[in-house]
Amino acid sequence: MRFEVEGALPQAFHTFVNNRIRENAFREARSSTEEKRMGWVSATDVLDSDFEQANYALGDYLIFSLRVDRKQIPARLLKIRLLEEQRRFMAEHNQPRVGKAVTEGLREKIKLELLTKSDPVPSFYDVLWAVGQKKVYFSSLADKIADDFVDLFKKTFSLSLRRVLPQEVPLALEHKSRSEVPADDLSLVGREFLTWLWFKSEERNGRIALSPAEDIELHLLKRIALETGEGEYAQGVVCSGLHAELTEGKEAVRRGKKVKEAGIKLHRDANEWEFAFKADTFYFQSLRMPVGDRQDAQEDPSALLLERIYLIEKAATTLDALYASFLAVRFSADWTQKEKPLLTKWLEPDPASAAGRG
Repeated sequence: MRFEVEGALPQAFHTFVNNRIRENAFREARSSTEEKRMGWVSATDVLDSDFEQANYALGDYLIFSLRVDRKQIPARLLKIRLLEEQRRFMAEHNQPRVGKAVTEGLREKIKLELLTKSDPVPSFYDVLWAVGQKKVYFSSLADKIADDFVDLFKKTFSLSLRRVLPQEVPLALEHKSRSEVPADDLSLVGREFLTWLWFKSEERNGRIALSPAEDIELHLLKRIALETGEGEYAQGVVCSGLHAELTEGKEAVRRGKKVKEAGIKLHRDANEWEFAFKADTFYFQSLRMPVGDRQDAQEDPSALLLERIYLIEKAATTLDALYASFLAVRFSADWTQKEKPLLTKWLEPDPASAAGRG
């Protein structure tokens, strides 16, 4: 997932970062009763939480990882230990039962003992901070983990993070501020975009104009999830097929559903990416990167890392550019006069397929 960094960077920024990232680095405490412990570690060496080589800085980028250690007590183990303690308590105090307050006290005592003895399970999540662009890329799509990351980032750097969501990009907010777009339309604008992208990918056999001087190639493939409504009223359908040539998917769009998630194959500048794209959040999932030139990787690992950063950003900015193109036409007169009629025609059933079903 991606974030925008809010707020002005402090003076002597690199010195500030160097001090604060070390102050909030991960510190291990195996005998602790904490259920969760977090901190920063090196992205290239997860055991390095001291950043001795200050190896998190690479040009305009800061690259590090969030380590989260969790201790979890199995519910059945806690239940067994509690039963044992309750019976011991009743025997010692010659009582037929244990009161609620005593039971809760025993439960807390057992839980602390088990937490002290148990080893934590570590997890690692990569962070890419493009400082000049005020953007942050984070390698988890889980909301709870993202919330922990945002909290620790703010504590460490005194800067807030805002998730990049389709309805909150500047062009969408501009139309909203002018009251040109109903709130309901804007809330599902990401799904409208992905549905439109499916249409554009088939309009010219995958070729889509990114600018007057450049075309990219894009195909929807493997899996398309469509949905109408929200929350408990949502109704969805999942289709799959090569390059998304799916009759049932288009029928679902005709019935009012919009694409919520889709697999995408993207070609640009001789590079190819594959990923699942989520319309409501603009999350990239299972991103398969282009195969780069790794001949110099052992001699210069920084070059390999910079290449990987470039390719991640290229995929993201390409989808951003396509989204900007969509917004420009979606909230203009061309939408009703030109684009929507073409989209409606694209959705019309294939006569040959209809005849075959008949």
